[in-house]
Amino acid sequence: MKGMAGGMAGLMKQANQMQMKMKKLQEELATREFAGTSGGGAVTAKVNGDNKVLSLVINPEVVKSDDIEMLQDLVTSAVNDALKVAKETSSQEMSKITGGINLPGF
Repeated sequence: MKGMAGGMAGLMKQANQMQMKMKKLQEELATREFAGTSGGGAVTAKVNGDNKVLSLVINPEVVKSDDIEMLQDLVTSAVNDALKVAKETSSQEMSKITGGINLPGF
């Protein structure tokens, strides 16, 4: 029985260490910037790891076309592209810590 208790304590220690590493990574990812583009660079969006839009750059040539629907689509697409890059990067970094185990809430 003593061996099982020691093994359980070791597992708890490993779980706590993994949780600390994941928390640190989440904090680091929140400060990173991720870019997405659409329309061949006509619109560029930057987001952070907290999924907040940091900037949006629109090529003046796109605005001159007076096609508001196209501009809206380009902006939406660029923001979604940036969010996708952020999510994929976060997932890849987390899997390095968890060994590919999908943990809810992270």
